[in-house]
Amino acid sequence: MEINLKRIYEPYDQMDDCRILVDRLWPRGISKEKAKLTMWAKELAPSHELRKWFGHRAALYEEFRIKYLQELKTDPIKSKSFEEIYQMALTRKITLLYAAKDPFYNNAYILKEEFLKMDENRFK
Repeated sequence: MEINLKRIYEPYDQMDDCRILVDRLWPRGISKEKAKLTMWAKELAPSHELRKWFGHRAALYEEFRIKYLQELKTDPIKSKSFEEIYQMALTRKITLLYAAKDPFYNNAYILKEEFLKMDENRFK
């Protein structure tokens, strides 16, 4: 399984393959043409309340991570979207796109970790 993370403001690269935006809000200054998305999985993003509470503050990241994982498990729409993207990742390379400035303290990073953990558990 190959999953990459990339800030949507970085230039498009053919090596990105399946490009999935995992933010709830469309990134400022990016046209749909420039984004070259395979899919916009806004339903997979953290809830509006959780996103606002977190505010990309590193000090809140661990708590944000726990709350976001809980949303992924308990929200049927998020769970379905997560499973769909996981199934895609089993057969092709995917690039999770995000708009946050920090490459580690964001939901895309959490998603990548969870997809890889699921894949690891598949062989146990």
